Amino acid sequence: MDVHDHIVIWNYTYCKLLDVRHIVVKAGESTRPYKAPASLFIMCIRGSAQVQVNVELHPFNRFKILHIGKGAAIDFQAGEDGFEYYSVYYKATIPLPAPQHIVQLAERLRPFHTLYEFAPAHPVVLYRCLTDMYKEWNKAEALGQLHAKNLLFQFAHELLNQLKVQGTYSEKRDLAAQIIAIIQKQYAEPITLESLSESLNYSVPHLSSYFKSRTGVSPIDYLIKVRIDRAAALLLETDATLSEIAAGVGYRDPYYLGRLFKKYKGVSPSLFRAQRSAIKPVEDCPSTIMRSSIAPPKTLRYTNVADNDYQRSKEGESIMFRELKPSMAAVILLSFMLLLNACGTQASTSNNAATGAASSTEPSSTPQATASPAPEQEGTKIVSTVMGDVEVPLHPKRVVAGEYLGSLLALGVIPVGTSTHHLSNPYLSDALKDVEDLGDGNGSIEKILSIEPDLIIMDDMYTEMNDQLSKIAPTVIVPYASLKSVHEEVSYFGELLGKEQEATAWLADYDSRIATAKQKVLEVIPAESTFSVLEWIGKDVSAVGANYGKGGQPIYNVFGFKPPAEVAAEIGDPGWATLSNEVLPKYAGDYIVLTTDRQSIDDLKADPIWGSLDAVKNNRVFIWGKERSWYWDPIAILTQTEELADWLVSTK
Repeated sequence: MDVHDHIVIWNYTYCKLLDVRHIVVKAGESTRPYKAPASLFIMCIRGSAQVQVNVELHPFNRFKILHIGKGAAIDFQAGEDGFEYYSVYYKATIPLPAPQHIVQLAERLRPFHTLYEFAPAHPVVLYRCLTDMYKEWNKAEALGQLHAKNLLFQFAHELLNQLKVQGTYSEKRDLAAQIIAIIQKQYAEPITLESLSESLNYSVPHLSSYFKSRTGVSPIDYLIKVRIDRAAALLLETDATLSEIAAGVGYRDPYYLGRLFKKYKGVSPSLFRAQRSAIKPVEDCPSTIMRSSIAPPKTLRYTNVADNDYQRSKEGESIMFRELKPSMAAVILLSFMLLLNACGTQASTSNNAATGAASSTEPSSTPQATASPAPEQEGTKIVSTVMGDVEVPLHPKRVVAGEYLGSLLALGVIPVGTSTHHLSNPYLSDALKDVEDLGDGNGSIEKILSIEPDLIIMDDMYTEMNDQLSKIAPTVIVPYASLKSVHEEVSYFGELLGKEQEATAWLADYDSRIATAKQKVLEVIPAESTFSVLEWIGKDVSAVGANYGKGGQPIYNVFGFKPPAEVAAEIGDPGWATLSNEVLPKYAGDYIVLTTDRQSIDDLKADPIWGSLDAVKNNRVFIWGKERSWYWDPIAILTQTEELADWLVSTK
């Protein structure tokens, strides 16, 4: 978000204030999803909530501000202390005649439709502006509403001023997390790669490749898994027939569902239901949110506004209802049942995990920490996370991690369990050889429970698991890509895990090795040389920026090389660009780092277009497979940097 451009546009803006609301949501209550009938600001003044806007989740707490565009789907889930907020609905236009460059800038930025969140350093000024605006808006006289309109501009001025000073967080949610959110919500509807591509404005090849690099499975395989899991839950929770279940999870043919179910679960649907009926007293697959079917829903009516563009089919009206959380007895009983089911393998699993933690060594690319840590002390500490404050062990011994494995291993922490696709990471696989495989995604709740972790570390991709995980062990959710550098990531986990000395030692060695590699490269490769980081999977070629793996981090961030000017703007945002073979000569740099699933240098030279590129002619192409290029954890980046440095030196 370019704050300066937003300020310029607001100077030419005409605003119609449509409504100002003050809403109090009690603990455990939710809104039914509704579409924003206009652009709006929301400011939380007390409590907390999870606010879902389209497919993005935004943890919301005191004095945080969220701007939402017209038409966005909104859903609130209040936290344990309830949620109180103000919302301001407005309609903004650029009246004519306005300078053409302003009109074009507004059309390009669409500032009144931009989703962004902001935690102001000086919230009281904004809060007072909102409270005054609310009082004036609800006065019967026209003069009060005129004052409220004036206060809207004062609020916008103060907000933009603080944004200019502080900056804002307006990054898009991780693409893989967006895909997961769509699938979780719409699994019963027809979903294809093409429909996902259209919804998220990413090409099919990039969408599919990126999702698999993050999760280890394709989007369609993940969709099948969600449908099968939901079918399993319906088999246990209801008496629905297979035909009814098939229709409910997105399949027209119950026989096809039956075949898929047996493939993924190992037994037929009927046998699955029969085997599990003995442990039916509690839910095998508890929902993240359990809604009451007994208490009548509470209705919360918003203020009506006589504006046709704003009040489309009463979209401003939302119904609130209380949600019931599972009782502690139900949670304990569920845990007991799952542990009984796993008792035949739990002892050996725990012993193997403990043995692996004691005997595994770090990969050869991982420096050994040289500092002598102080004796570890028992106890706990409070850490702040996006899910609120969490009490964690000072020195956890049994960590389950769904992400950030590279940083953990750099600190000498071997997890007791992780998900399948991390175990195939070639940079970490030696150290993880005795670690429990928890399954796809972030793993199975049952498996995580069975290995008795004392700390769980996850990113924010699988939001539906968060509440369940926190009932097993202290759970720290670190939003994906929120830690912007190797230093920031390793230092964060060093502090979290009580490994500050190990973090300092590892980073010192990392810096030394990175500096050596960079110096070696720049001694033989001119700094002004251009580099293309490309991926050729199937029939499609993409140029990749500095934050998507494939060698982008070492080439652009470490060595400091630049892409060709023609592609630089495109790979800055969103971070990649899909290319056709015909335009490849325009985007190819002096050197090419290529991820491919089938091509060799001889294949490239034989191709009429690729063979015409200077980099191909002069053997300045580094080719590797996706099994090595897709990773960008700290250990992978270090190893890739040294590997690419050796290659570049060899070209001379």
